[in-house]
Formats: sequence, C-alpha cells, structure tokens
Amino acid sequence: MNKFISIEKAVSQVKEGMTVMVGGFLANGTPNAIVDALAQSGVKNLTLICNDTAYPDKGVGQLIANKQVKKLIVSHIGTNPCTSEQMNSGELDIEFVPQGTLAERIRSGGAGLGGFLTTTGMGTIVAEGKPVVCVEGKEYLLEKPLRADIALVGASVGDKSGNLIYKGTSQNFNPLMASAADLVIAEISELVEVGELAPEAVRTPAIFVDYIVEK
Repeated sequence: MNKFISIEKAVSQVKEGMTVMVGGFLANGTPNAIVDALAQSGVKNLTLICNDTAYPDKGVGQLIANKQVKKLIVSHIGTNPCTSEQMNSGELDIEFVPQGTLAERIRSGGAGLGGFLTTTGMGTIVAEGKPVVCVEGKEYLLEKPLRADIALVGASVGDKSGNLIYKGTSQNFNPLMASAADLVIAEISELVEVGELAPEAVRTPAIFVDYIVEK
C-alpha cells in the first residue's frame, strides 16, 4: 500500500470541528511543514491536544494566533502570548492538564483503557468536576482517556511503510499520539527503504500510520 500523500492532501484531511493531536515540545518533534500549511488553510473550530502552544509564528502556536482553535487541551502556554490573551478574553476554552497526566491520558486512549487513577492535581483546579475514587483508604482522581480524529506526528527517520524513529527529545508525545487517533499522518524528515531500520529502534510501528508526508 502506498501511503504517500502531499502536504495539501494531508491538510485536507483536517475538517472544521475536528479534534487534532499534534506532537512536539516547543515545535521540536512537531510536523512543522504540515502545521505551517494547516495554519494557511483557514480551517477553524478545532479542538487541539498538544503539550504546549509553542510560539505565535512557529509550530501549533500559529493555529492559536490565527484563531483556528476553539478548545485547547494542554500542559503549558507560557511561550505564546496569543494563547493567554485568548484565554483571558474568553475566546479560547483551555483545559490544563499536568504533563505526565496528559501523556497517560493519551496512552490510555491508545490502549483502549477507560482511564487511570492519580493523585496529581488533587486539591487543585485540575480536580474540579472529576470523579474521586478511594482505593485502600487513599483518594485518587479518575483521569479519562484522550483520543482524536487525527494525529499529526513528526518523525526523524521513517521507512516507506511508515515505521518511525524519533531522534533525541523529538520523540516526546509522538508515539503516544500515533496510537490514539482514528487517522495518523506522519511527516518524515529522512526516508529510507523498508528493511533499513533496526526493528528494535522503531518507536511507532507502520500499522499505526495511515499516511506519510516526506519533508
């Protein structure tokens, strides 16, 4: 199966009102070519799940600056003033999630779990409205799984079937998000032939990847 598509085709998969996961940490590991094109597409009312909102002119921060996002599920927004401005004005609905909790909620979504129990956030604004479960006399928050319509991931190296490797910290949320979306599009910086990657080095197996965009 040929998984290769153009950036234009990749962006066309993102429709108004969809929930989109985007890998990256301050745009490191973000599929930046796809995100740049998405920022030019004009698609709006997205629910965006990401670690942070990068910068107004880089990474997913462009989607915030362009007011293409209606809801944001995120850990950190401090590097993008557009995010805090829209939050304070009521234009952007933000659900703050501790970073480890965000990762585990996405992993739960990919693994088909109903959620997980944690003490992180107990007694803070994070706990508001969430179920509390008592286990052996100790209280835990029930954190529910996260899934998306589409995940956009950025890989350092990949083969033509979609097996992916991430170098250094670019891995971040990418493998988790690739398991937790109905459609996964991978932007690959270095493309190799099938069989060239050491199996034990692959972090996202090809079975999770629907489409490939070569950077």
